[in-house]
Amino acid sequence: MSSKPSFWFTPKGVAALGLIGATSYFLLMEHRPHLFTILPFLIFLLCPLMHIFMHGGHGGHGGHEAKDHTRSIDRVDRDDYLRGYEDALKDKKEKRTDKDDNNAR
Repeated sequence: MSSKPSFWFTPKGVAALGLIGATSYFLLMEHRPHLFTILPFLIFLLCPLMHIFMHGGHGGHGGHEAKDHTRSIDRVDRDDYLRGYEDALKDKKEKRTDKDDNNAR
C-alpha cells in the first residue's frame, strides 16, 4: 500500500510549519497590541480563504455515480412537481366551473 504522504510530513511541509510557527511567535511577542486590533478583520479574511482552499477533498470535476443518482432524483422531483402543479390547476378550474354553474342557476 504505497499512498502519497500528507503535505505536512514532507520536507516542504515541515519547513512551512516551522515558518508558520516562527511567524506566529514573532507576531504574538512583538506585535501583540497591533495584532489584537486587526484580529476581527483577520477572522473575516479566513472565511473566504477556508472556503477556497478546503474544497480540495470534494473530488474535483470527475464523473461519479452519485451525480447520476442525484440527477435521476432531480428528474423525479421535477416530474412530481409538474404533476402536482397540473393537478392544482385542474382542481382550480373545476372549482371555477362549479362556481359558474351555481351562479347560473
